[in-house]
Amino acid sequence: MCEKSFTQRSHLTEHHRTHTGKKPYQCDVCDKSFARSSYLVVHRPVHTGEKPYQYDVCGKSFARRYTLKVHQRTHTAKRPYSCNVCEKLFFQSDKLIDHQRTHMREKP
Repeated sequence: MCEKSFTQRSHLTEHHRTHTGKKPYQCDVCDKSFARSSYLVVHRPVHTGEKPYQYDVCGKSFARRYTLKVHQRTHTAKRPYSCNVCEKLFFQSDKLIDHQRTHMREKP
């Protein structure tokens, strides 16, 4: 095991699952399992189609708060992810990663 310590027993229990692979929280629709109950809660809208996070500027709705947050950046100039090669800016970290791959490809 590792040397990590926690102030709450529940956090230790959750962390222990990263070592054991135990996922006691199971979706009753698709049987997918999760290590934390909060992960199951986030997963449920996949089946219900529920999209409780609405952006009042454009009216779009999202199943996850994070997805709403990323979408909000499309309406602003906020682009917190910067390429360290050409300094191009991105509003999603995965878009930056995709872009950085273009710098690694060999040119003919």
